[in-house]
Amino acid sequence: MTTQRTQVGLEVEEALEEVLAHVRGETPLPCRIVDDPAAERIVALRKRMKLSRRKFADRFGLDTRAVQDWEQGRRVPDRAARVLLTVIDRDPEAVVRALEG
Repeated sequence: MTTQRTQVGLEVEEALEEVLAHVRGETPLPCRIVDDPAAERIVALRKRMKLSRRKFADRFGLDTRAVQDWEQGRRVPDRAARVLLTVIDRDPEAVVRALEG
């Protein structure tokens, strides 16, 4: 066993020190809060675009069943889906352009 500290080990130590300083309230860490849309907001978003569930899902690369489950409150979109829904809400054409390849 070696007592020599590796670069990876030093980076882990540095990261843990940063976390501890944050927990102690000594340093703020950057964060981004992602909206967690309620079922009603997802329905309102889709209806504002005048799209059926299937057309909404197809246009934005989503699973139709997932959209239905979100709208009916049976499932909550995961973080990636919440980010995508936020972008769709703010700039739907950006998503369409990105998916066109």
